[in-house]
Amino acid sequence: MTEEHAIQNAIRLALADSCVIFRTNVGCGWTKNGSYLSTGVPKGYSDLNGHRKSDGRAVYIEVKTKCGKVTDEQKKFINQMKATGAIAGICRSVEDAIKLVNGG
Repeated sequence: MTEEHAIQNAIRLALADSCVIFRTNVGCGWTKNGSYLSTGVPKGYSDLNGHRKSDGRAVYIEVKTKCGKVTDEQKKFINQMKATGAIAGICRSVEDAIKLVNGG
């Protein structure tokens, strides 16, 4: 498990009482007939998403390590989600995620 995956799992556990949170999975590969297949969400989509239990407000969390870099696509996605009223941001720790969801 990568450090980023460990942070994602820790965030999901820490937010379990206040949010319904899912990890976004994507994949790609070759089919038996040789066709390339890419599944999942658009570039920039956040690692974790769901909603806050208290009010149903959408939550999008892009998880990064301490030195992980945010891509332009990720910044754009976060800004688009904020513009529609969602809770969205970059989190590098459980504490960051709790602050984000609680409006801090």
